[in-house]
Amino acid sequence: MCGIIGIIHSNKNKFVNQYLVDGLTILQHRGQDSAGIATIHENHYHAYKNKGMVSEVFDDSIIYELMGHIGIGHVRYSTLETSTILEAQPLYTNVPYGISLVHNGNLTNTSELSKRMSQRYRHINSVSDSELLLNVFADQFEQTYKTLDNTTEMSTRIFQSVSDIMEICQGGFSGIFMIQRVGLVAFRDPYGIRPLCFGKTRFSEDYMFASESIAMDIHSPEFVLQRDVAPGECIFIDMNCKIQTRIVASTSVLRPCLFEYIYFARPDSVIDGISVYESRVNMGERLANRILSENLLNEIDVVIPVPETSRITALEISSILGIPYKEGFIKNRYIARTFILPGQEVREKSLKLKINTVKSIFENNNVLIVDDSIVRGTTSLQLVQLAKTAGAKNIYFSSAAPPVKYQNIYGINIPTTQELIANNKTPDEIAEILGVTRVIYNTLEDVVDACRESSVLTGPTQFECSCFDGNYITGNITKEYLENLQRERT
Repeated sequence: MCGIIGIIHSNKNKFVNQYLVDGLTILQHRGQDSAGIATIHENHYHAYKNKGMVSEVFDDSIIYELMGHIGIGHVRYSTLETSTILEAQPLYTNVPYGISLVHNGNLTNTSELSKRMSQRYRHINSVSDSELLLNVFADQFEQTYKTLDNTTEMSTRIFQSVSDIMEICQGGFSGIFMIQRVGLVAFRDPYGIRPLCFGKTRFSEDYMFASESIAMDIHSPEFVLQRDVAPGECIFIDMNCKIQTRIVASTSVLRPCLFEYIYFARPDSVIDGISVYESRVNMGERLANRILSENLLNEIDVVIPVPETSRITALEISSILGIPYKEGFIKNRYIARTFILPGQEVREKSLKLKINTVKSIFENNNVLIVDDSIVRGTTSLQLVQLAKTAGAKNIYFSSAAPPVKYQNIYGINIPTTQELIANNKTPDEIAEILGVTRVIYNTLEDVVDACRESSVLTGPTQFECSCFDGNYITGNITKEYLENLQRERT
């Protein structure tokens, strides 16, 4: 679940370097493993990437060197439990033209693609599916010069090559190519699983792509959100800022990832017409109603959120139940988000540094802890231990998300079922493992309805929910595929 951005200015003397850095800083929550930027200035390619946060990777001298009126950027979140500079983006290939890529998501037919690229004499240097995606596009783009007439417009070659990607590559993905002397090419998979939005300046022909709308908000009133890139769509903007769009997938339907609204996206974002903030308010309303239906109102003294993503949900629960809301957990803001860190040991150590308690809020109270989700259970267990140490009497643990029971293969690092606390367990069994009185979940229907009702525009009616219901919408996922993935990770 990475963050990507692409910008092109019509004024070739107006550089995009600071715009890219600012945008990546706003998207930092989507990936904290590495950051990178590539630009083009007077047909010269400039790039820099390194491991670490945006503020650590880019200083003033590096930013200054990234000259150009066109550029792309990336913050990485690893789905591989590995973290090397080889996987940092943007990625680049010199043939044809010189193409660089930033990519968010996960391809699910990497073995097939690796064989295909080997047969095409394209060497893959890493285990990154992003490098495969780059080479598939480059190979198809090169093939258009052999199969199409020399007078064929560049846009036709672009659309044909991205259409080939939609046919050849499977999974959830959005991406931006920057092509030397050609322009920017943005695209989104046929289901729109991974987000990508599109903006334009008010008074000139300058364009911007980003994983979330908030990356455009920081440049207001310059860049204004136009819309989301449609599933299966390709948008091509040439070096003179002439724009052309086309749906290039043979079939497409909007099924965005439900986890974006639960956890990944910032609450001030709007994704596919849905306000992330309002969706989390609605999740809180439904969770409060569930607590009322289970006759737990008189058993809870205080509502305590797990910072940061569950605050909105917890506030709504407190308001509906009439129970005081207290910030019992205090977060160290300089520690990365634990769920998206690579490696379980790193996540556990990070949490110990990340959160402390206000003991007076827990002491001799029955507390309702509200989290956005319960995935591996490691974080939940440590939070419960902190609450007990602080003197809580009875602990009720609630989740805005439904039970996470299945692997996610579309860009979220949930590769094995064994590490999921809810897999093959009832809420009562989970409560026993965590050492709490009760565990309360929203249902999948609750969360889907919460999102549907949060549309500021006509939004999606269906979502990609595989980690909750085991339904892999791309249709190419077999039991053998999941077992092989699990063996590789363990």
